[in-house]
Amino acid sequence: MSVVTVLKQADIFFELTNTQLELVASICAERHFQAGDVIFEENTPGNELYIIASGEVNIVVDPSVIGKESSGGPVPIATLRRGQSFGEVSLVDEGLRSAGARCAKEDTHLIVIPRDKLMLLCDTYPQLGYRLMRNLAADLAMKIRHTDLQVREQITWTRSE
Repeated sequence: MSVVTVLKQADIFFELTNTQLELVASICAERHFQAGDVIFEENTPGNELYIIASGEVNIVVDPSVIGKESSGGPVPIATLRRGQSFGEVSLVDEGLRSAGARCAKEDTHLIVIPRDKLMLLCDTYPQLGYRLMRNLAADLAMKIRHTDLQVREQITWTRSE
């Protein structure tokens, strides 16, 4: 499967033209992971955006980062599949990773987009940059809403016990 085909399946590239997708594809790298492989750790610098071409990735948080003990190590909070993206938070704010990522399925294939090259592409082609940032904002908003719902459910369950 070509990189452009994978990018077409990702929501953050919605409404990009084929030419724009080819420009993005030209700056991409491909990486393969096996189940259990660490893609990146929580609280580490991040400068790449990832798109899942095939396989699955668990987004995990480590309770020990905030002083909580966990006998099982990092806790999965989401499982992502083909066409989904991750790593965008530190891509946008250049901060530390807010969660870690672990490969959840054998032969997981990721498309990797470096921040510096993507920002240069967005600066060079403002229409591409506008569409991409609009889609990225919508994707992040959806993830925030989902997290908000999880927090509300947790609070409700905690109070009812």
